[in-house]
Amino acid sequence: MKSLMIQGTSSGAGKTTLVTALCRIFSKKGYRVAPFKSQNMSNYSYKTKEFEISRAQAIQAVAARTEITPDINPILLKPLGNYRSSVFLHGKFYKNMHAAEYYQKFALTKGLAAATHSLNKLHRLNDFVIIEGAGSPSEINLTKYDIANMRIAEKANSPVLLVTDIDRGGSFASIIGTMALLDKKYRHFVKGFVINKFRGDLDILKPAFQKLKKKTGRPVLGTIPMAKFALPEEDSLGVKAKHMVWNKKNLKKINSEIEKLSKLVEKNLNIKEIERMIR
Repeated sequence: MKSLMIQGTSSGAGKTTLVTALCRIFSKKGYRVAPFKSQNMSNYSYKTKEFEISRAQAIQAVAARTEITPDINPILLKPLGNYRSSVFLHGKFYKNMHAAEYYQKFALTKGLAAATHSLNKLHRLNDFVIIEGAGSPSEINLTKYDIANMRIAEKANSPVLLVTDIDRGGSFASIIGTMALLDKKYRHFVKGFVINKFRGDLDILKPAFQKLKKKTGRPVLGTIPMAKFALPEEDSLGVKAKHMVWNKKNLKKINSEIEKLSKLVEKNLNIKEIERMIR
């Protein structure tokens, strides 16, 4: 199986945006590529008469120029409050669950089986799959039940790029801390780092890359400058997402923004090295 996985040092690091850009970049290179996120928590969805999945993965499918199907987001959690969520499985409502029930009775059984089934199906239909993680792979209180990060990287035998938001500060500490807290059996999957939302002089930042490589053994594969794009965002920390209508006018705008985003990322990321990893 050929895959690339994007994980983050935190929520809001830029995983969704980076996967969107990479889907378009590799689609333009002639690859059949599909996005994938095993589990997404969001109240903003893409809904048809047949199924409902996360809006973010639907937009990534637009970027990849591939069909929007339930397999690109086999588990959608729509928060209800008080630690409860509506669980959608393969695009269909499954049941409402408390977080404790989800983690202890669903995640590692039916949830992981559903995610693995969809991931395998996408691999059969595409040249490779670009996988998005969730939150951080080093949330040590949740690692036991995590079916969105390193368990998926292991299932796909996928190289992982770790992205961090330098605009919020503490990026280098976050990278080193994430690597230190990862189970040893998972560390080898991480092949490099991406610095996201950078403002300032890159020459001033570069000396830190050498120190980071000495401490982790991995290189920084790109620094993405801070930029704003008119793409619908997830509902997360510091973001008040808006609903959107899936009509031709809005899809045209989204496609235009994806093009701008992909050009910025391609210019500032070592795409050749990433392509080599996937092969």
